[in-house]
Amino acid sequence: MAMNFVKKLPIPAEVKKMYPLSDRVVEIKKKRDAEIRDVFTGASDKFILIIGPCSADNVDSVLDYIHRLANVQDKIGDRILLIPRIYTNKPRTTGEGYKGLVHQPDPEKKPDVFAGIVAMRKLHADAIEQTGLTSADEMLYPENYRYVDDLLSYVAIGARSVEDQHHRMTVSGMTVPAGMKNPTSGDLSVMFNSVKAAQSKHNFIYRGWEVYTDGNDLAHVVLRGATNKHGNSIPNYHYEDLMLLNELYAKRGLANPAAIIDTNHSNSGKQYIEQIRIAKEVLHSMSYNAELRKLIKGFMIESYIEDGAQKIGTGNHVYGQSITDPCLGWEKSEKLIYDIYDTLGKM
Repeated sequence: MAMNFVKKLPIPAEVKKMYPLSDRVVEIKKKRDAEIRDVFTGASDKFILIIGPCSADNVDSVLDYIHRLANVQDKIGDRILLIPRIYTNKPRTTGEGYKGLVHQPDPEKKPDVFAGIVAMRKLHADAIEQTGLTSADEMLYPENYRYVDDLLSYVAIGARSVEDQHHRMTVSGMTVPAGMKNPTSGDLSVMFNSVKAAQSKHNFIYRGWEVYTDGNDLAHVVLRGATNKHGNSIPNYHYEDLMLLNELYAKRGLANPAAIIDTNHSNSGKQYIEQIRIAKEVLHSMSYNAELRKLIKGFMIESYIEDGAQKIGTGNHVYGQSITDPCLGWEKSEKLIYDIYDTLGKM
């Protein structure tokens, strides 16, 4: 048989009962969700940085990284809200490679999905408990969202998932901001259609239930660059790209127009060091045009403790270095955060 059923997994309600949240975590998330919502509705002019490792591959180094972020957050809170990336499931272009913590809690060992679900929930909860920062994760699998929906303050829908009906409708039942990335083709109409669908009400099948959703007024766009037919990266963060985005938003009548700029992926051609230059160029565009300052709510930045990336299975593991896409190291990341803070203060 082509599909082998290994074991029945507990439903989200059962896992939540096994691993409940403390009152402190619940209260922090409630407060943070309100602060983040205010940015996307325009009630607050703070800037959001969704920043952290490409993949949450190691619990110790990820928590170490988020503690560092928390120390910085204390100094920049009047202008910037930091949302750590704790990405526990990773899309793989060819289907090969490390698929994230939810598959392999230990990247060097065999997959164990139940252990991965527990590790995913525990890591998100520990980050809040220890640092006071609620996080972002990518919703690669709509069925998994309910395992952590009481923990996440931001959800990303990737370039390969954004056209999928089930992803769009699942987002329509969320109460936190969801960033809909442009597809790898770069077609902005696909991205805007996805936002429209996510902001609308739906009736559909989810985890064996018939459900109704109210629509998510915080669904918004994320520009991550594109890839042409020759496999070359095409950035979409330049001034003309941002002005086109602003025009397209104005024509569609969507709730809470908002854009996040992904400084890595096809915008940087996965040249992680370019994220610094890209962020500064976008800030310059924002300072030049008040409409862009209003539309652009923040950046996605891939950052970890050490620069670059490493391969797993070599037996020579570098603590705090990405095992998926290359990331900006902590020293450069910290400086970039403070540079962004200073620039925002001059707008």
